[in-house]
Parts: sequence; structure tokens; C-alpha cells
Amino acid sequence: MDEEAKPNPNADAAPAAAEAAASSPPPLSSSESAEGKDKEEEKEEEEEEAGDLVEKLVELVEEIAAISDFRNAYRRQFCNLSRRIRLLAPMLEEAKEGPRPLPEVSYSALRRLREALADSRELLRLGVSGSKISLVLEREKIMKSFQDITARLEQALGLISFDELDISDEVREQVELVHAQFKRAKERSDPSDDDLFNDLVSVYNSSTSANVDPDILQRLSDKLQLATISDLNQESLILHEMASGGDPGAVVEKMSMLLKRIKDFVQSQDPEMGTPVNTTELSGKDNMASPIVPDDFRCPISLDLMKDPVIVATGQTYERGCIERWLEAGHDTCPKTQQKLPNKSLTPNYVLRSLIAQWCEANGMEPPKRAAQHHNAPASCTAAEHSNVVELLQKLSSQNLEDQREAAGMLRQLAKRSPENRACIGDAGAIPILVSLLSTTDVSTQEHVVTALLNLSIYEENKARIITSGAVPGVVHVLKRGSMEARENSAATLFSLSLVDENKITIGASGAIPALVLLLSNGSQRGKRDAATALFNLCIYQGNKGKAVRAGLIPVLLGLVTETESGMMDEALAILAILSSHPEGKTAISSANAIPMLVGVIRNGSARNKENAAAVLVHLCNGEQQQQHLAEAQEQGIVTLLEELAKSGTDRGKRKAIQLLERMNRFLMQQSQAQAQAEAMAQAHAHAQSQAQVQALNEAQSQVEMQVEQLLLPTTSHLSDRRDG
Repeated sequence: MDEEAKPNPNADAAPAAAEAAASSPPPLSSSESAEGKDKEEEKEEEEEEAGDLVEKLVELVEEIAAISDFRNAYRRQFCNLSRRIRLLAPMLEEAKEGPRPLPEVSYSALRRLREALADSRELLRLGVSGSKISLVLEREKIMKSFQDITARLEQALGLISFDELDISDEVREQVELVHAQFKRAKERSDPSDDDLFNDLVSVYNSSTSANVDPDILQRLSDKLQLATISDLNQESLILHEMASGGDPGAVVEKMSMLLKRIKDFVQSQDPEMGTPVNTTELSGKDNMASPIVPDDFRCPISLDLMKDPVIVATGQTYERGCIERWLEAGHDTCPKTQQKLPNKSLTPNYVLRSLIAQWCEANGMEPPKRAAQHHNAPASCTAAEHSNVVELLQKLSSQNLEDQREAAGMLRQLAKRSPENRACIGDAGAIPILVSLLSTTDVSTQEHVVTALLNLSIYEENKARIITSGAVPGVVHVLKRGSMEARENSAATLFSLSLVDENKITIGASGAIPALVLLLSNGSQRGKRDAATALFNLCIYQGNKGKAVRAGLIPVLLGLVTETESGMMDEALAILAILSSHPEGKTAISSANAIPMLVGVIRNGSARNKENAAAVLVHLCNGEQQQQHLAEAQEQGIVTLLEELAKSGTDRGKRKAIQLLERMNRFLMQQSQAQAQAEAMAQAHAHAQSQAQVQALNEAQSQVEMQVEQLLLPTTSHLSDRRDG
């Protein structure tokens, strides 16, 4: 973000001091001196309070971002509120670095925002930890809370001055969008689910479970997301907590009865679900025991805290041992959703494992330890398949070049065929051996090895294995010196690995970016595309943008945009849009005189390309060279093009076009004012010159007249002659 010139508070210090000395005021009394000191301290306190206020806002948004999994009847409302609040984080981060002290209006707006966010946090916590049945029965109260918080957030955002907080254009645009969403949400209230409420009342009023319509119970189970023993157990625990926390006994008893009827129905549909849910009140001893394990941390099969959570093909998470036993028993469905599993691959859930460890530490518990991994045939492949992989690894480890080449080729093909094979090969320990062969001088073996790693990297667990085995330098070596096929697949491997955010840093630090730029410049068509996708993904990380610019990426991208036969315009413009937000990228694009080319894309390009070209121009037409670039764009006839884009472009393209038009209008107004001033000055100058010329003529005429008069006067000698005569 370009910094604005800040006023110098000491600029008038000398004149002020001289004026004070000249006026010779009486010395300040002790009380007046104390008052001045108090004002200074008050100012410092205000600056400190402003900083604390913004820090508190950042903390609130971070806490809200950590609240998730709203599995209840109001999931859409909770998710919308959480998502919109998370989008405020960039503004608050920039506000931390903003000017101090804050003006009273902005300070007041941020205070209102803090109060609204604090209440939002409590409402969202209720959406995660509250009773699903209670939320429906108290629907009017819940919907009123949503409306109240939405209105307060909209009002607070409307009072914030982006200029006073020194917020950048990109972040301002995002916050304005969030403000508009809150405004629309405030004006239209989401209707509560009357059918769901009526179904609950109907079940409650039925004398026995046998009299309840099964269709109603099915709807309640689905809408309340009380379909598994884990869901039912968690709801029961929440009701127990409500009872021990002082909620009216009759109300909790009513909700417990409703839960029991839903539970009876769910278990009648699936008798294998497990033991019945205990809906009686917990004893005092139970309440004083270990903290309640969050539902998300329990395995849906065992209901125990997960030690080694893994994700199955449906996206559900289970304890590894439990889901392996389920699959070994011949089941081919997901226990939780009953969907048929398209494959039996198991992907470690590293994020959940980390969250469980953090929760254990926060509650004074020992984090669960994973069971030791045995080198038996994994559940993802048969014993015969595992044996085949082990045999190939023995060949791959031999010193015989033919055996290595054949084994690498077979592993390449196996890894291409199925997720089960990719898991099996990774579990068998193939990755470190493959990595050790990346530097081989045999061209075919090297091609097979790097392509096998590419195919294996599609399986999430293998990504971590490839990184930890130190593969990146070897892959970069192949990218620089391998055959064209090997270079192509090296670039594709780096792209696959970079899908994990932390890997972007590792790959960027490995020297991969210059090699990818070279492949983008002189590679095959497929190689260029692989390099472009890898570079795009790597440059999402801010630290890699400067490296890409210094590697000469900008001229290569501009060349691909102008060479229509390259077929790479889409990729090139997408990367340019990312790099233009970086100071070095902006300077490089500016130095390349890219304005006419970008205007040409807005004139003739596809909708997506117009959008990216406009995004680049937004960054170029901001800062020191703003006037120069706007003038150049105007000469290229951009105004009409932007007006069209603002009407018919993509959503992002419209926003960028409007931004550019606003800047262009300000620029044209400034130009018009400057031109009017110049014309006025020219007229004044011409008038002054005319006056000077008239004056000069008058003076010259006076001089001539004086000379004529002098010539007509008789000389002294002439008078003497007359006297002598």
C-alpha cells in the first residue's frame, strides 16, 4: 500500500516559538502545567486505547474464525454470519498499523464493532455447543438475535472511515462488499422453519412413541442432524449440562423426551448403531469428572477420543483402527452417511489431529498417542498387491540399471491406476527410494521416477512423505537438467505439492522458481502449462512473488499475452494479476510499457482475461506513477471500454472497472482544472504582455516627440549669429 505524506508536527515549531517569545506570556502556574501534562497523558492513553481496541477486534475475529461445524437447523445463518465476519480480518490487520490517535468517529465505530462482534461470538458458540432441539424451540429468540447482531454490525461498518484508518483499496472493496451483505441481510429476515417447529410439537404431544408418524421422526433426524449415536450422545450431554446449569427442569425434561423418541426411531432404523443413549441426568460425580470431549474429536464408531484420525472417501473422519476393522469386515459403505465408498483409501486428518492435541493440552490431558504403524499389508490393498510392491522396491533398490528402470516404470503405472495403489506404494516405503534415484543419469529411469512421484503425490498422505524425504531439491534438479518429459512432470509434481500451503515456502526456497520460469519460456506446450500452473500456485504466497519477478517472469508473461498463437494468454494474465499486487511486480510491469497491451485485452479479450487485465491496471494506476499511467490509458481509449466492462463484465471485472473509472474521473477533473488554470495564466500573461507593449509604444512615442521638440528649438550659436548681424 502506498504511504501518504504525513504532516510534520514540528514544521511550524520555530515560528511558533518566535511568536511566543515576542508576546512574552507570564510563566505557567503549577496547576496550568499539571493540566497541560494531563492532556499529554490523555493523548497517550487515547493512542494506547486505540491500539488495544484494534488488537481486541483482531482477537475477536480470530476466535470467531475458530468456531465452526454448525450442525443444526440454523446452519446457513450461522455460516453466513461467521463467513462475513472472517472477511473483516484484513481490514483490522491494516488498522493495527494505521494512524494514531484515532478520530473520535472512527474510535466510536470500532467500539460499536467490538460490542457487536463479542455478541456474535456468543451466538456462534451457541450454534456449536447449544442444544439442537432447544435452538428450534426458542426459534423466535434465536432469529431476533440474528437480526439484532446483523443490524449492529451493518451500522458499525457504515460508520467506519477507511481513509482515517488508512485502509488499502483492495481491502476496502472487500469490506464494502461485506457491509452490503449485512445491509441486505438486515432488510430481509430469514423465515424460521415452521414445519420443523410443528414437527417437534407434534412429537411432544403424542402420548407414546408408537403414535408418532415415522416420516416426522425421519424429518427431525435429518433436519436436526441427529442421525448417529455420536450426534444423539452429544445432544444428551448438552441437555444434562443445561439441567445442572439451572435451566427449568420441565423444559429440559420436555427436550429429553423429544430426544429419546428421536433416538428410539434412529436405532430402530439401524440396530447396529450401538448402545442406547442415556438421557437420564448425570450424577454429580460424573459432572466433576474429565472435561466433555467435543463431538468432532470422537470417532463416530467407538465414540472415543481419536488418536489417529483419517478421512474416508465420503469426507467423514474416523479413528484409523476402527474404520480399518469396519472395512476388513467386508463393509463398503461409510458408517456415518451409509454412502457407498468409491474407494477404500484413508487420508490422515492432520488438522484434526493437531486440534485434538491442542484441546488436550488446554484441558491438562495427555495428548493421545498413535498406535505404532506395522509394516503389514495396508487395508488399502490386498496382500498380493502389497507383495508385488515390495518385490518392485527390491528391484528398485538393486544396482542393476535394467532392474531399476523396469521397477520405476511399473511403479509409475501402478501409481497412476488407483488411489489404493498410491496408498499401498506410499505405505510400503517406496518414496525415499524413488527420491534417491532422481539424480540418476539414465534418462528413462529419471522420467519414470519423477512421474511416479507425481502420481503418488495425488494421495494426500504421500505429499507429506515426499516433502519429508527431501524430494524437492531432486525434483528441481530434474526440472533444470532432465529431458523435456521429465521437466514437464517435475513442474506438475511441484504444483501438486504446492497445494499444501506450507509447501509453497519450501518449494520457493529451493530455487524452483527460476527453473519454472525457464520452462515457461522455452518448454513444450505441455511444459509451459505445467510451469504456469505451478508458478500461479507458488505466487499466491507473498514471499514467492518477489522471487518470481527477479527470475524474469514478467517479460515472459507479457510475451505470452502478445503471442496469441501460444495459447497461454489466460494463464499469463492470471499470474500477472497476482504479481501486480507486489511492489517489484508492479515496477516491472510498468517498466515494460504494458498499458497498451492491457487495454487491448480489455477491448478484445475473453471475460476472464478482461477481468485480470483490469486487475493489473488497478494496481498500476495507483501510487507514484498513477497520473502517467492513467494518461496513457486514456490515450488508448480505455474509458469507453471500462464503461462497457462495468455493465457486462464478471462480478470482479465490474468492480475493477468501477475502481478504474473513479480514478480516471478524478484524473480528468484534475487535468481539466489544471488546463483551466493554465489558460487563465496564459491569458493573464498575454494581457500583461499587451500592456507592456502599449506602455513601451507610449514611451517610445514620448521619446520621439521630445527629440522632435529638441530639433525645433534654435541652437545657441544661431542666436549669437543673429546678435552679430
